Amino acid sequence: MSKGLPKRSEDYSLWYNELVKRADLAENSAVRGCMVIKPYGYSIWEKMQAQLDKMFKETGHTNAYFPLFIPKSYLSKEASHVEGFAKECAVVTHYRLKNAEDGSGVIVDPEAKLEEELIVRPTSETVIWSTYKNWIQSYRDLPLLVNQWANVVRWEMRTRLFLRTAEFLWQEGHTAHASAKEAMDETIQMMNVYAQFAEEYMAVPVVKGRKTENERFAGADETLCIEAMMQDGKALQAGTSHFLGQNFAKAFDVKFATKEGGLDYVWGTSWGVSTRLMGALIMAHSDDNGLVLPPKLAPIQVVIVPIYRGEAELEAISVKAKEIMAELRKVGVSVRFDDRDTQKPGWKFAEYELKGVPVRIALGPRDLENGTIEIARRDTLTKESFALAEMPIAEKITSLLDQIQHSIYQKAFDFRAQHTTEVNSWEEFKEVLESKGGFISAHWDGTSETEEKIKELTKATIRCIPLDRKDESGVCVYTGKPSAGRVYFAKAY
Repeated sequence: MSKGLPKRSEDYSLWYNELVKRADLAENSAVRGCMVIKPYGYSIWEKMQAQLDKMFKETGHTNAYFPLFIPKSYLSKEASHVEGFAKECAVVTHYRLKNAEDGSGVIVDPEAKLEEELIVRPTSETVIWSTYKNWIQSYRDLPLLVNQWANVVRWEMRTRLFLRTAEFLWQEGHTAHASAKEAMDETIQMMNVYAQFAEEYMAVPVVKGRKTENERFAGADETLCIEAMMQDGKALQAGTSHFLGQNFAKAFDVKFATKEGGLDYVWGTSWGVSTRLMGALIMAHSDDNGLVLPPKLAPIQVVIVPIYRGEAELEAISVKAKEIMAELRKVGVSVRFDDRDTQKPGWKFAEYELKGVPVRIALGPRDLENGTIEIARRDTLTKESFALAEMPIAEKITSLLDQIQHSIYQKAFDFRAQHTTEVNSWEEFKEVLESKGGFISAHWDGTSETEEKIKELTKATIRCIPLDRKDESGVCVYTGKPSAGRVYFAKAY
């Protein structure tokens, strides 16, 4: 199999696009800006989805489903929300097509105009809060902890597979609470769930932080986030959790009878991650040979490739391979035996390298004689001969998968550490941004004007105000005005 990937160091964007396509993750669809997620790519998303769904349910959330279409009047009820999403909205105005009288094709039937236009959901706060009005009457109905797995549409002009598409898959949690503290605790909890998932499953280290007012979700009082770093030094927002205050409750008149006998608006949150995580997974770990997948999210964790001549050798190898597969499957390892006779072993090695399978086992007649197998690691591209009598194969492979998971995380962690730089002057800020990239830890005077000016001049944005930042007085890197602490700037996806 000829990989022929572009080199990351020469054209990172081209490398990414080609890798997504050649590894059979996704491809552009006939609809501009939309993508087809192919079976292998979707199987990775399914593993992400399954683990996240488990974590949501462990924290008391249940799944529901809400309509794809939102009445236009709903969107306009929360002023900052409509302002934040208006430019990205797809609008349904008619409900029927008909054949053109001149035979030129199908046209919209002008008589089939909707009484009220519908928005194809860019996010679901408005339609969900309109529903919550019917569900919530008393403090006994709270907290209401709901999650939705869905697709959304944001009419992006510049698109890139997984990272930014007009339609994408995601989950969106929407919760309602009796107090501001409960809602804020939920907001923090879900940010921590996302951080745990990113680090323990995706093997991507993240910075937990708070968004500036400029970067906050439209309609939220506070946005918490996790920020990751890609191998080109750019940041990627990997998940957000929003404290909505009482904004949507007031917009949709969602009140509840309190324990004390009063009437109050409920407090809300929303939180979400999307198929953008697929982009993060690819860009954080992969190399010039293809994908590097953390074992916990790899659809195939181990592949066994037979090396043989003739049916007799294949039959003997197959018996041993099936024994190994049975042992691995007993301990929950996903394994494939690739006995296809349409491709040679070398082609198969290259294919599984491209697709990021963490462990490859080669098994030939000599291995059967010697009681050995050859084990190759995808992350380090190293091989070893392993004697099957040395220890149970399941113990060997599970230990190796754990090592690989940790090694991939550590490599990403070390890269982020090497590309996080403290700067104290404007000249140093610009120089580091252009020559090194990564996170720049710098003082900021706290004003939106300065934030916008720095973005205009450098294309760097404030990724977050780190939650663990030290109290450190200083002066803004751009204006020289007083600053209460450092924030993280970076160029970002």
